[in-house]
Amino acid sequence: MTFTLARRSNELVFRPARLVSRTFLADDYVRLRLEGEALEGFDSPGADDHIRVFFPDADAAALTVDELRAAPSREYTPLSWDGAGVLELEFLVHGDEGVAGRWAADAPIGASVGVGGPRGSMAVEGEPEAWFLAGDETALPAIRRLLGGMPRGARGLVVLEASGAGEEYALETPEGVRVEWLPRAAAGAGASAALIARLDALGADDRPTGDVFVFVAAEQAVVKPGRALLARWGVDPERAVVKGYWRRGDAEYHAPH
Repeated sequence: MTFTLARRSNELVFRPARLVSRTFLADDYVRLRLEGEALEGFDSPGADDHIRVFFPDADAAALTVDELRAAPSREYTPLSWDGAGVLELEFLVHGDEGVAGRWAADAPIGASVGVGGPRGSMAVEGEPEAWFLAGDETALPAIRRLLGGMPRGARGLVVLEASGAGEEYALETPEGVRVEWLPRAAAGAGASAALIARLDALGADDRPTGDVFVFVAAEQAVVKPGRALLARWGVDPERAVVKGYWRRGDAEYHAPH
């Protein structure tokens, strides 16, 4: 066994922050930079961590924890941070849907938010002999972090369903890791339809050689085919991550930790 998944609990801390910049990587995908003294000491030990971002009408720094927690909120994976007051996040903007997407696309620079967590973390300890990562744009921050932690000689495959062609997301991979971009299926085809079809098409012979780490995250419908893939490949579900990051029609849904 070349790797294990180590889980730990973290102290739950709530921190006010302000938006200082935004960069659209694609028409519907944006990277935001948050700053604030309260972000000093922020840490996210696991690539699949989730924080809750709160969008209050008032200055988050002036609110009690209970007032902040009453504000609209959504869960996101931290992309990068420096421990000295800077945190970067990436948002998929679903048109006019939801407070978070509108805030990510349109909030004025200087707008206030709150950040809570991460409450718990899961980290890959050791070095898998191969990697298989699959998801949609909501999984891109976690996949970026997993790629960033790979050794230079890593081998693997990344499968991503997105509305863009791929290059705009600026995904960096080790030389031995191939990226396969799947155009999003036509409207009405079902959430994560292209990704689900690709997972279903992978047979036992497509299994990477060696002790492989599997990570699959997208719309909730991806869970069943993701687990079926684990079974075909003989991968222990306790040493893999397969989860729904969101659920169509349920803005309050959050991924299991």
